[in-house]
Amino acid sequence: MKRFLQNERIRKAVFIILAAICLTSLISSPLALALGFSLAIFIGNPFEQQLHKYIHLLLQISIVGLGFGLKLDEALRAGKTGFLLTVVSILTVMILGYVLGKAFKLEKKLSYLISAGTAICGGSAIAAISPIIKPNTKEISLGLAIIFTLNSVALFIYPAIGHMLQLSQEQFGLWCAVGIHDTSSVVGAAGKYGNEALKIATTVKLARALWIIPVSAVTMFIFKSKESKIKIPWFIGWFILAIILNTYFPVFGLFSGFVTAVAKSGLNLTLFFIGSTLSIQTLKTIGIKPLTAAVILWIVISIGSLIYIIS
Repeated sequence: MKRFLQNERIRKAVFIILAAICLTSLISSPLALALGFSLAIFIGNPFEQQLHKYIHLLLQISIVGLGFGLKLDEALRAGKTGFLLTVVSILTVMILGYVLGKAFKLEKKLSYLISAGTAICGGSAIAAISPIIKPNTKEISLGLAIIFTLNSVALFIYPAIGHMLQLSQEQFGLWCAVGIHDTSSVVGAAGKYGNEALKIATTVKLARALWIIPVSAVTMFIFKSKESKIKIPWFIGWFILAIILNTYFPVFGLFSGFVTAVAKSGLNLTLFFIGSTLSIQTLKTIGIKPLTAAVILWIVISIGSLIYIIS
């Protein structure tokens, strides 16, 4: 059996079949992630090298598609609701991340990557900050591995906690956007909770992602890197355009339901891809000190934001 599963054609066929299943309504977001991770553990990912450059693209396209399921007044209301919490949480995480980095004697650049990933939008923030502070490959890999691992955990436990505390759709959507690192897991967890939670979580998280710009500017000052360029998440503009088109041009309403359904399937596929790029070998590279610091940051932002939201 082991030899059978090591056959390259068989591995590719299994991967394609599972990916196709994740596009159906039979698979939830957490299950898509779990399927990808299980595949990586038991037979390995035959397309791992090719997938890395497509994961973010698929995520961005799917998020733009979700914009066709929103109206402008809904987006503005959600963005306004989460603004203060976003500002306070980002400042808190970045400051606490610096303190924990000193306390655990972490490499300065690794500590900064973990803090930025936790504070803003996970892997996207790490990708944006990395060209500015120029960490080595190991530090980038560690930062991404830690963030994606905690994202995976959040995708399962956030909905369970939300139901246990009987959070409303609005409360849960806002909590997801602030407490979960990566946009893919935010959308996955919120989508599992409900459509209203998904709308709020997506809007607030993308508004939060725009903080990559000022944080990048501050980073250039801290690390004295004048020649670096700020990486702007341009796809958020397309998301806003989709909302405007859906709001002011009724013709888009004819197919907005179909587009958002396809976008949700795309997000499930994204989570399957992310899970398939994780492996036991990757998780073993995570040191106890950076993981502990990241978990503390995550617990603080999760509990702190939840208390604020339900109070």
